[in-house]
Amino acid sequence: MPHKATPQISCHKKHLYLAISLHANVSRMVPSPTTFTKRFLPHWQPRGQAIFITWRLHGSMPMHIAARKENITTGESFVRHDRILDHAQSGPLWLNEPPIAECVVSRLRELHRRKLFCLQTYVLMANHVHLLLEPQAPLAQITQKIKGATSRKANLLLGLTGQPFWQSESFDHWIRNPGEWQKIHTYIERNPVTAGLVQKPEDWPWSSASHPIE
Repeated sequence: MPHKATPQISCHKKHLYLAISLHANVSRMVPSPTTFTKRFLPHWQPRGQAIFITWRLHGSMPMHIAARKENITTGESFVRHDRILDHAQSGPLWLNEPPIAECVVSRLRELHRRKLFCLQTYVLMANHVHLLLEPQAPLAQITQKIKGATSRKANLLLGLTGQPFWQSESFDHWIRNPGEWQKIHTYIERNPVTAGLVQKPEDWPWSSASHPIE
């Protein structure tokens, strides 16, 4: 039975459509019209739908883990790597520093106001970022606008001008139904709780749980 594309809805509605499309099955699941870009991972961008995006600091994942080939699904691999990042005691942890975290959050809110995207949920951990947003520009442009400006400012604050700040690759999944949207929204805001850093999502200062998007 052919897959029906999800109708477009406003990014300001409480319930949005979300689905996590594993890359092995994405060719038969992606609705039309869709934008596809590729760097190291495939990036599908269905128009008018929200996307879950994650990226991390450069060098934050040990090389032997990042390069490991595992006989597990993309989703299982993502969660496993996310738990490793959550409990990292070494490597760059720059997002723990309030001036660095603030420059990232400020940039997200600025681009939200400029309508490059509708930011719905976010969290900054010590070495990685999770976002749930509805793109209103090409995804590659959005990530470049966020990463480019924040890496320059963060490196200036750290005295590391010219050094890589973010890992170049981002991980993304597109959105298709309300249940999955809620699941990912909860996953993002509860990330500091899952990592054992706070007891309640709203206790974490760099999150939409404590500072809702206006």
